[in-house]
Amino acid sequence: MNGNNVDKTKEAIEAALGRFPKKIIVAAGAVMFILIFLRPWVQVGPGQRGIVLNFGAVQSLVMEEGLHVLIPVMQKVALMDVKVQKVETDAAAASSDLQDISTRVALNYHVVPDKANIVYQNIGIHFGERIIDPAIQEVVKAITAKYTAEELITKRAVVGEAMRLALAERLLPNNIAVDAFSIMTFSFSKVFTEAIESKQTAEQLALKAKRDLDRIKIEAEQKITAARAEAESLRLQRANISTDLIELRKIEANMKAIEKWNGILPQVTGGGSIPLIGLGDTPKVLKK
Repeated sequence: MNGNNVDKTKEAIEAALGRFPKKIIVAAGAVMFILIFLRPWVQVGPGQRGIVLNFGAVQSLVMEEGLHVLIPVMQKVALMDVKVQKVETDAAAASSDLQDISTRVALNYHVVPDKANIVYQNIGIHFGERIIDPAIQEVVKAITAKYTAEELITKRAVVGEAMRLALAERLLPNNIAVDAFSIMTFSFSKVFTEAIESKQTAEQLALKAKRDLDRIKIEAEQKITAARAEAESLRLQRANISTDLIELRKIEANMKAIEKWNGILPQVTGGGSIPLIGLGDTPKVLKK
């Protein structure tokens, strides 16, 4: 039974193939072979560029993102990443005052998309270790040598911008664009670090002493100003004292004495004089 089924199947296949010309069958087989084994197309993904190679020779055509048709056997495509990439590198250098500086920097860069074929032809896909790392080392050494160790700390933003510009100028001829550059850390020798800390402490103490001195000066000036104001007030009071004012003060004193008198004359013995309260400075005595 099974043998009969197999025979019937073969007969059905032979009958179906017999309906088509042999040329069509051969052509269809060739197409299937090409599609399956030769793969005459390539897909360029996001952030990539396709470098066309004709028998291994780099062509001027740079394929953009998408699906592209190739000539089998003759053409191949090398894919290159043109997205922004990041590299972190440690660089050792010396400052202008001969301090050893260890710097860790971060660089963001990308291959110029339209020049991807030139980069592939001249540098290859390992351009990071061949071009970028050596450029970072050289630029960091050159820029660091222009500043003292203290300036590298106080002018960090200026130093970072100088390094970025120098790297951009150096990498652009190789069709690599610099997107961003930053100095992550500066590391100094232990002796220099301790010296910086001591200097900062001394500056803080000096600043505190200056503030205390300024406060003392201000307080002293305030006291002097108050004393001068008081002295000026006394001088003006003395200047306003006149003869009439003195006589008025005497009259006021006598009036107060009269107000306090109880009307009883003082008892005296000896002599025969009766003391009276005068209106002047001294009491006068009335003779009997």
